[in-house]
Amino acid sequence: MFDYLIVGAGFAGSVLAERLARGSDKRVLLVDKRPHVGGNAYDHHDDDGILIHRYGPHIFHTNSREVFDYLSQFTAWRPYQHRVLASVDGQLVPIPINLDTVNRLYNLRLTSFELEAFFAERAEKKERVRTSEDVIVSKVGRELYEKFFQGYTRKQWGLDPSELDASVTARIPVRTNRDDRYFTDTYQVMPLHGYTRMFERMLAHPNIKIMLGTDFREIEGAIPHDQVIYTGPIDTYFDYKYGKLPYRSLEFQFETKSARVWQPAPVVNYPNEHAYTRVTEFKYLTGQEHEKTSIVYEFPRADGDPYYPIPRPENAELYRKYEALAAATPNVHFVGRLATYRYYNMDQVVAQALTLYTKLAGLPRQKVFPRKAA
Repeated sequence: MFDYLIVGAGFAGSVLAERLARGSDKRVLLVDKRPHVGGNAYDHHDDDGILIHRYGPHIFHTNSREVFDYLSQFTAWRPYQHRVLASVDGQLVPIPINLDTVNRLYNLRLTSFELEAFFAERAEKKERVRTSEDVIVSKVGRELYEKFFQGYTRKQWGLDPSELDASVTARIPVRTNRDDRYFTDTYQVMPLHGYTRMFERMLAHPNIKIMLGTDFREIEGAIPHDQVIYTGPIDTYFDYKYGKLPYRSLEFQFETKSARVWQPAPVVNYPNEHAYTRVTEFKYLTGQEHEKTSIVYEFPRADGDPYYPIPRPENAELYRKYEALAAATPNVHFVGRLATYRYYNMDQVVAQALTLYTKLAGLPRQKVFPRKAA
């Protein structure tokens, strides 16, 4: 008899399994249809011994001390600040757009103050910022929007930015200084020995039993349990009662190169040319020393494993119908990106899982886990 059946061994399911087992002495059965733990953050060594991220690059960053301290129980960290270049007009320039981006593109020598005026002259005033196009053109104007965002977004989402919620491009800042880091969070690190090792340590508890390569529908009626924590697609749980929620998927093409370094940055975006959106070189992320290197091309797809909920008003309305069903379903808790139809970063999923744990355990928020001594 298990206290909890947890569906999905990604961040949401694994954090809750660990907390319920170690923090509340509950018996947990963790089930995943994939043959591994870690969800989309799963990493492994390829045939050449190069550590790669099977489902595309996962860069850890957070401003939450709580989330950082929690995960630090299961991994040491490698400092890492992510940098991205974009292939625009035959050049590789920093993205997010910053002072160097504009000066290189236009062969200028602007200062930060002059760049503010440069943007202001080109920005299109919007009474109300509603779409992803509005976000960018209201900051930097239409030309830079077309060079960096329009083509990339069309490939990534299969929609024009004018058809997408403002949240998509609002995630990417525009800077007037020379800061070329993709993120500015307080904690920017990578698990020293990889994400999979971190998950394995997180789940190494006698109260946790794991079944991989298993569809939970095949065992939910056969294995006794009190409550369910579900981290998969919410529409799947309810057998698509109101229809399918739209997602974007990805196809990955991995290549091994006989070179220690292949490209000048961890990630290079291709907003305009090519069918792929970006190319990642994993050794930048992992810090691994190896005579060869591995890269991956990302091709957005309409079909396949669900990766990105598509942020449009009609999709949000459809999700609310499923959300109401979830609220009326006793002893089943929905958590994570797919179960709540939100485009969360990894740290946000961890925070959401910790919050649910406090509710299940009846604990105040600051008692989620014992902090390490300073």
